[in-house]
Amino acid sequence: MTRKSITGFSNPTIKFVRSLRDKKHRRREGRFLAEGLRLLTDARESGRLPELLLMATVRDPHPLLDDLEAATISAGGEVIEVPIDILAKVTGKDNPQAVCGVYAEWDTALATIDRAAAPIWLVAQAMRDPGNLGTMLRTADAVGAGGVILIDDCVDPFSVEAVRASMGAVFTQKLAQARWADFLAWLRAGEGQLVAASLREAVPYRGAAYAAPCFVMVGNESRGLPEDYEMACDLRVTMPMKGRADSLNAAVAAAVLAYEVLATIG
Repeated sequence: MTRKSITGFSNPTIKFVRSLRDKKHRRREGRFLAEGLRLLTDARESGRLPELLLMATVRDPHPLLDDLEAATISAGGEVIEVPIDILAKVTGKDNPQAVCGVYAEWDTALATIDRAAAPIWLVAQAMRDPGNLGTMLRTADAVGAGGVILIDDCVDPFSVEAVRASMGAVFTQKLAQARWADFLAWLRAGEGQLVAASLREAVPYRGAAYAAPCFVMVGNESRGLPEDYEMACDLRVTMPMKGRADSLNAAVAAAVLAYEVLATIG
């Protein structure tokens, strides 16, 4: 398949791509949108190629973009050139990057997780902010975690905002979604230590007895973890707050704990 051009906003393909900004359409189609050469290159290097690649008609040449285009065509994908104003409409950004892609969502069932594949996993319960989820995905990548498990009603990890905030980590990290009861049953069926930041019967996070595989869990940005979730954890740790704030941002707390776990169990 070769490159083609679309110039009209009313084109069915453009309408389809634009619809992927809406969660309802993403779920129905099983597809999502990612933007930017760096992010799409990370996806390619992780073994994921877009089914549809949109490129600005006027753009700076780049060897990575040439490689991405060639790989997409080789894999049977479609490459389309569009004016920059169409890219802006599709991505919802006034100054869009010169390339975006449509990807097939992948299986996010707990059964796809191999807990032995990494010493650290991050768990988010009812996280609602796509920026926080993106930060957690980047943290997971940075500490060599296996991935991020989303519990209960979390933000859609395939939303444009979450994918953008992940800076490509959505492609490098395993993702799983589950309800709390199902996750806890899955966790208890094998090895795994569940750790949460807490004030309930907690020990200092520095020097705590972490063990691999360690599942570091944080809760909702405003409510934190429900008490029964905390009490189900194998280890509850507390971090000192020396200023006026009484808590850390959820994604920041996950990062602090993840690096401490990394320092302990490597």
